Amino acid sequence: MAYLVFKDGKVFEGEEFGEWSSDRVEEQEVVFNTSMSGYQEMVTDLSYAGQILVLTQPLIGNYGWHHEENEAAKTRLQGLIVRELSQGEGSLHCEGSLEDYCLQHGVRGLKGADTRALTRYLRQFGTLPGVLVKTKEAGQEYWANPEKRCVTNSEHWVYRSTVKEVYEIPGSGPLIAVLDFGVKRNIIRSLQKQGFRIMVFPARSSAEEILRQRPRGLVVSNGPGDPEELPEGVGTVRELYNKLPVLGICLGHQLLALAAGGRTYKLPYGHRGGNHPVIDIRSGKATMTSQNHGYAVEEASLAGSGFEVTLKNLNDGTVEGMEHQIYPILSVQFHPEGAPGPEENAEIFQRFKAMVLDTSSQKGRE
Repeated sequence: MAYLVFKDGKVFEGEEFGEWSSDRVEEQEVVFNTSMSGYQEMVTDLSYAGQILVLTQPLIGNYGWHHEENEAAKTRLQGLIVRELSQGEGSLHCEGSLEDYCLQHGVRGLKGADTRALTRYLRQFGTLPGVLVKTKEAGQEYWANPEKRCVTNSEHWVYRSTVKEVYEIPGSGPLIAVLDFGVKRNIIRSLQKQGFRIMVFPARSSAEEILRQRPRGLVVSNGPGDPEELPEGVGTVRELYNKLPVLGICLGHQLLALAAGGRTYKLPYGHRGGNHPVIDIRSGKATMTSQNHGYAVEEASLAGSGFEVTLKNLNDGTVEGMEHQIYPILSVQFHPEGAPGPEENAEIFQRFKAMVLDTSSQKGRE
């Protein structure tokens, strides 16, 4: 047996799978995702760095593991909790199982847990830190002794997720820069489909380093954690957003708001899943979106920033998209590339390409 233990004493039990060789006890934020499929993309999505992920779909692992569909070459997920774990036997493209991947990449898993009750608990009390432990006593002792709590690395998860050095992806079109805060491979693929030549920069890159390569546009990527704890990233984005056409995605959307003087706040339990409805408040068109974030832009804080809110979440009214009234800047809170989830908003990349190719948007920027 193994256990997820919360500070208030609430315990959820199950069985171990994945990597449990260490007895180290570390608290991590526990979140849930409501997607029906896509566990492979979720496990390798770096936006989940530092978190324990609960999947509400009761059967997980049923189509095995296919390495080509990974969203990154690594995972920073700290734990995975499922109701029923399948080995994916018989899948045509199976190259292994979800359990194999978790074992090889250091992810603790808990199977057989009551994920329905756990999700209801998180919806009631909000996102909470928890510990995955081999005994209930170990978890209770951890929370009872604050001085023994383990903080292994105080560095923001973005800096543990980003690339270490600049790399380039060939393309026949104009050069664009991607500021990597934990970018998904399918975002890169979506940009490649537009024909761009792509240069990917580490999260700590300066505006000067990026501009030195003379890109025609900038993508500020998705990534994990609290955007307000990334002042360096906010500063870099602030220096660049009035010099290049910009597309911000998820964390990138939040950083653009902060760079323009706006504010962000933490959602009670976040938006994670491929079934979040978003409406364009100008046209009235609604689409389903794939989302993975725990923070949102405070709409009132955008007054005087130059940004106009264009998209809103139909469930809770949170800001899902912005456009700048002067500069060619477009940002979305959701993931337009899908993976997993719907790709109804893939035209976002086409709109960004149009901004990059618009010669009028380049005047005064070189």
